[in-house]
Amino acid sequence: MSKPDLKLDWCGHDAATFAVMRWHYSKAMPKSKLAKIGVWEDGKFIGVVLYGVGATNALVKRYGLKDTEGCELVRVALAKHKTPVSRIVAVSLRILHRDMPGVRLVVSFADPDEGHHGGIYQAGGWVYSGMSQASDEYIYKGKRWQGRAFRNKHKGMERHPDVEVVKGSSKHRYLMPLDDEMRKRIAPLSLPYPKRARSAESGTPDNQSGGDGATPIRALSNV
Repeated sequence: MSKPDLKLDWCGHDAATFAVMRWHYSKAMPKSKLAKIGVWEDGKFIGVVLYGVGATNALVKRYGLKDTEGCELVRVALAKHKTPVSRIVAVSLRILHRDMPGVRLVVSFADPDEGHHGGIYQAGGWVYSGMSQASDEYIYKGKRWQGRAFRNKHKGMERHPDVEVVKGSSKHRYLMPLDDEMRKRIAPLSLPYPKRARSAESGTPDNQSGGDGATPIRALSNV
């Protein structure tokens, strides 16, 4: 079977929103400033990879970086596809590094409560640095919100009587350095990968998995 013709390029907000609302399990578009990279397979739009400022303003400060020097991979929203998710993410990283050379580190999280362990990051050679600290989440009108998303959407309602505050889950944290010096800087943080929960690409729902077939990305030059 021939390899599909894969293309990634910058896309607009409407296309990104369509992909997230249709193909991402959260059905929620991040409110922060985003870098939106569209994905096409055999000429058909199949989704988006989104990078943003992340859940907290201190996302990359712990690694000695300014806010502008790092970002979070916040969404991988894909329709049914043939290309491995890890390959799609790898190409998106290359585009991000090419067009935003000031970004030196990408952080991403896999939520065990959603059955994810970070298979797409493991297949891509990301550095695993353990579990994040659990933070407050909110339940409002039958929907559970992550802290920053709720505060952005419902500003000032954190203590409203109709809002229940609950402790969120810890998430697997993965790091992708975009230059050699940053790779050396985070090397001491590297821990063994957690075991897979469902599939080799379980960072996305099973029907979005492309199967593990990508070459691990040990440095950006290998992407």
